[in-house]
Amino acid sequence: MKFPIRAAVCLTTCAAFFSSHLHATIVEFVTSQGNVRVNLHDTTTPKTVENFLSYVNDGAYQDTIIHRLEHNFVVQGGGFKYDNGFEHVAVEAGDTVENEPELSNVKGTIAMAKVAGNPDSATNQWFFNIADNSANLDLQNGGFTVFGQVVEEDMPVLEAMQDLTRCLNTYGNTPMFNYSAEQCTDGVLPGYENFVTVYAINVIDSNQVTDSELDKTPNTLIDQQPGNGGNNGGNNGGGSSGGGAAYWLLLLGAFGLLRKRLK
Repeated sequence: MKFPIRAAVCLTTCAAFFSSHLHATIVEFVTSQGNVRVNLHDTTTPKTVENFLSYVNDGAYQDTIIHRLEHNFVVQGGGFKYDNGFEHVAVEAGDTVENEPELSNVKGTIAMAKVAGNPDSATNQWFFNIADNSANLDLQNGGFTVFGQVVEEDMPVLEAMQDLTRCLNTYGNTPMFNYSAEQCTDGVLPGYENFVTVYAINVIDSNQVTDSELDKTPNTLIDQQPGNGGNNGGNNGGGSSGGGAAYWLLLLGAFGLLRKRLK
């Protein structure tokens, strides 16, 4: 069967389009504080990777901000763009994605944030684990889906963000550049240049699937059920307090905009 030239061209370009969009191996976060490369687990968590790349390819993450940073815990973004001071604009969220809690929330991984009590509620917000959060996050709410890991030599970029001033606001502890702790509370509105900005997330390697070659840490807690003695964040006395706090902190950014609208 012969295809028209335009159809043949479409077959070629469309195949390349879907190849780069759905089978990307490495993406690069281009931020105001430095670049961070991430290997995606495209064969281990394919639904989550495809969901994440749909936002990347739509340009949804361009000029977004890191709206929350907790010391020795997480760096979170993907949900908001700067508008005026701390009055941010929410990134439009698409459909939710099925949870894929296959891998552990160890240091240097990226995972999806989600809504309380709903394991399958992740949309556009993600967070970097800047410490080993496996005991807190591998089992909570069905486990937080890890879908990539940071290239080791780029971790200092994320860790250095912890040295920035943080302003507590509706969205959490927001890291600020060239902005003092006093300014956080004295009514001086920050500008675009004061936020940690993700200028873009670019696919930089889409030719080879290397997920199987990565040294991945499996989530071994996810099979444990409440009451079985595992770190479920609810039945372990003192451990439950830390787990619960970590869980709600992850949700703070997601609920911030809703609270502002209700006022």
